Amino acid sequence: MFDYILFDLDGTVSDPKVGICTSVQYGLSKMGIDVPDINVLTPFIGPPLRDSFRDFYHIKDEDIEKVVAFYRERFSTVGLFENELYPGIEELLSTLKKNGKKLALASSKPRVFVVKILDYFGITGYFDVVMGSELDGTRENKVEIIEESLRLLFEGETPDLEKCVMVGDRKYDVEAAAKVGLKGIGVTYGYGSREELVNAGADIICDSVEELKNLLLS
Repeated sequence: MFDYILFDLDGTVSDPKVGICTSVQYGLSKMGIDVPDINVLTPFIGPPLRDSFRDFYHIKDEDIEKVVAFYRERFSTVGLFENELYPGIEELLSTLKKNGKKLALASSKPRVFVVKILDYFGITGYFDVVMGSELDGTRENKVEIIEESLRLLFEGETPDLEKCVMVGDRKYDVEAAAKVGLKGIGVTYGYGSREELVNAGADIICDSVEELKNLLLS
């Protein structure tokens, strides 16, 4: 069905809850904002970090880079390793590659962290393209990330969008895919609800990694 498959990272390939949420908690504490329960910080998983600090805690524009730096102070050394692959993900990636699929990792997370996380799990080799944002916020928009992933997958040639799909757990993945002209597969085992994915216009929804594997190999 699809020959070129783009995967989101957080909430799709791996579960980063502890690392992201604890690092957000740390960053906010440095700004004088106390959030005792990291469970209330799960909305930070998915959207660009700067947007989340603005939207969820009304951090002023002049303080955004400061709180992001505090977040990264912890995340870059500890938080990125407080992470685990979803059960069955490595088998899924391996099987897709054995079946000749071209794979890309397309994340809003800074690419430098994406590479470290994939290397940590030993799954970098499954991906033909690894794309993320830059530390300064460049290419943070998911549409830009998908477009650049496609450009590299197709080596500068016009992408055959009918053969491409974006897999992600949040509305940001599905909505960006639609804007580029890709179908979007929403997965409910991550951090977006079925309602969120339906409302975002997901073409297909999978409730498990096994269901996703069966779909992508059909």
